[in-house]
Amino acid sequence: MAVGLLLTLAANVPGQMSLDSVVALTEARTGVRQTWAPAVSSWILKPFDHMLGGTGLYVTASAALLFFSLMSLPRLRPRSSWLAVGLGVLVILTPQIVLYQGIVWRDVLFANLTIAGFVMLAHAAKAWDARPPALPLAGALACLALAALARQNGVILVVAAAGVLAWTARKDGWRPALTWGLGALIAAGVLALGVNRLAQPAHTPPKLRLNAASLILEHYDVVGAKAHHPSLKLKEIGKVDPAAQALIEAKASQIYTPTRVDTLDVDDAFRKTLWHVPDAAMHAQWRRIIVHYPAAYLLHRADVFRWTFLTPKLELCLPAHVGVTGPDGMLKDIGVGIGVDIQDQGLADYARRFYGTPVYSHLTWAIVAVAVIVLLLRRRDPADWVFVAMLGGALAFTASFAVVSVACDYRYLYLLDLAAMAGVLYTALDPPRWRKT
Repeated sequence: MAVGLLLTLAANVPGQMSLDSVVALTEARTGVRQTWAPAVSSWILKPFDHMLGGTGLYVTASAALLFFSLMSLPRLRPRSSWLAVGLGVLVILTPQIVLYQGIVWRDVLFANLTIAGFVMLAHAAKAWDARPPALPLAGALACLALAALARQNGVILVVAAAGVLAWTARKDGWRPALTWGLGALIAAGVLALGVNRLAQPAHTPPKLRLNAASLILEHYDVVGAKAHHPSLKLKEIGKVDPAAQALIEAKASQIYTPTRVDTLDVDDAFRKTLWHVPDAAMHAQWRRIIVHYPAAYLLHRADVFRWTFLTPKLELCLPAHVGVTGPDGMLKDIGVGIGVDIQDQGLADYARRFYGTPVYSHLTWAIVAVAVIVLLLRRRDPADWVFVAMLGGALAFTASFAVVSVACDYRYLYLLDLAAMAGVLYTALDPPRWRKT
């Protein structure tokens, strides 16, 4: 794992940056809200950039959080097998590790924080009978609270962690178990609220709509439902803007695609029409479709989730990113050079070798996660339950994208891949079938 960390850093530092990364760094330096995305990403990036300009130190810290967590896994088991060593090498060589750990994406940060949080929780569960250890519990709480701020539906993992904490404390009775579980939920919520308040940039431009994320989802669902049900009438929109109703109904099927929401912006007139519809009317139309046209809504959602989870054409789902891309003005302001160098291109070519293979498939890692859960449920040691909760939470997190996904980008379900890999390494250290009965 130590060699893997060094390899990953050597291949990526100072970091691969997409538009989202550049915006986050700009927000961290200027203190001015640049987007409606969670502010915690730029808030975490800020101190690392302050100590050493750029994203190199941030990438190092983020990757180290994951690798140090994996390094601690042998301390959870009484023995370690060479099987884990061999699988560890293979895991490191996957694009999900050697490349993704160098990309400045909040999805990567979210996954690393989640894995670290559950590994700390596993250490706490192992030592629980002697005395609930404060340090691992505090570390797990901090990591999972930050993770939930980075990805809003990451609260599913917080609930999973609280549940397994209650399960760990069950030997002392149902009241202590309930106290630990609810206490963890409340503490994580309070910490998240406090951090979120601190993370907000000092200035927010008046024209920036902080509810844009929910509106984008509603736009996508309304247009998608109409595309799947041609006879659907957008009456709620028509009540306030008949012209908008007519335009959206006429062009929905031409503009919509289940691969990503971005196509709604391709036609300038269509984009402006969507955003000019009053929020209340759009909310009402979205609710009406769900209640009165559930088949259209579900067909659209199923189509989007199929692309997010199965990625039928991986190349359309941003499977990798190398180099630095973003608006020229922002790049100039933060002093970051644009482009892809030879080493970056080599990483991209390496990742491309895995396209179309089971390695680059969320379905593969979902099956692996289920298999690991089955194996660990045969043994049911205290730390095993924590990994079962982590993998179950990752699967539930994946399922939540059936409702919230707006694009098939591979990174959205990165946690599933990473959690399955961590689960495999933990299980391989001391496979349940090796235990004496």
